[in-house]
Amino acid sequence: MMQSPNYKKGSFQNLSPTPVMAEDASFWKTLKDFLNKPKNVRPDKPLPIVKADLKNLPDDAPVIVWFGHSSYFLQINGKKILVDPVFGKNASPIPFMIKPFNGTNVFSIADFPDLDMVILTHDHYDHMDYPTMLQVKHKTRHFYTTLGVGSHLEYWGVAPENITEFDWWESKQIDDDTTLTAAPGRHFSGRGLKRGETLWASFILRTGNFNLYLGGDSGYDFHFKKIGETYGPFDLAILESGQYNKNWPHIHMMPEETVQAAIDLNAKLLLPVHWGKFDLALHPWDEPIKRVLKHAATLGLKIITPMIGEPVRIGIDFPEKQWWVNG
Repeated sequence: MMQSPNYKKGSFQNLSPTPVMAEDASFWKTLKDFLNKPKNVRPDKPLPIVKADLKNLPDDAPVIVWFGHSSYFLQINGKKILVDPVFGKNASPIPFMIKPFNGTNVFSIADFPDLDMVILTHDHYDHMDYPTMLQVKHKTRHFYTTLGVGSHLEYWGVAPENITEFDWWESKQIDDDTTLTAAPGRHFSGRGLKRGETLWASFILRTGNFNLYLGGDSGYDFHFKKIGETYGPFDLAILESGQYNKNWPHIHMMPEETVQAAIDLNAKLLLPVHWGKFDLALHPWDEPIKRVLKHAATLGLKIITPMIGEPVRIGIDFPEKQWWVNG
């Protein structure tokens, strides 16, 4: 870790200077706002979902199933891949905080087939869930993650030989026609009070004839353009679009920036994630997708909006139903 060019002054660093809070943000004002969240940060009734049979998905094309927030399953080129799985009762070290929206937490690791890969973009609680990890470690062949995150997995009982860690721009040949590459994000890490002791990343998955961008968490920056020029075009970009606020503009994107990032990446299609399950910010729960759709229409970018649990055949199915309107 300490040999990484991204590890400086005792922690990992972003490519651009990235304070977690805006320079003019008030910690105490932000804390007060969080203690008095508006009611519309959560839906007022259970969200509609599709309870797909994950062990018997269509096999005529690559399939993606989104579970709300940043967890999703890929069945592609003979491989079964789970990204940032969080199926526990909360996305926080404090049991009564950051609970899933009503109706969204209906899947469990028992619903999945045996997995070839689990990809973890970073170690935040809403992307790497301890109860989920205890279950999924018995169901996957191998974990792929970033520098330092493997220490959590080893502590939780995953054998070191079943973990591969990446620095930014490192690639691994998974098999004859599948390559996984880690790329930068503009974010931070940490599961306690300390930050930056492990790395955060996005990932590029090339397999068969498909090229996917797995975004993780990131504020907007020049790295999207560089990734698009180096590794694009992408058949699908999966990018965060929620949990933003003017008080932390560097570590999460505004929805309009999400659209621009997809364009920078040279993506044919965008799946907006990081919304629809947890209230980690102060905006209305469905505002991210509304703003993404509005800006994408202006710039001519194709968006898919699957329901939670809805199987989508990549390049064939283009769900556009605005299911959140009645959510």
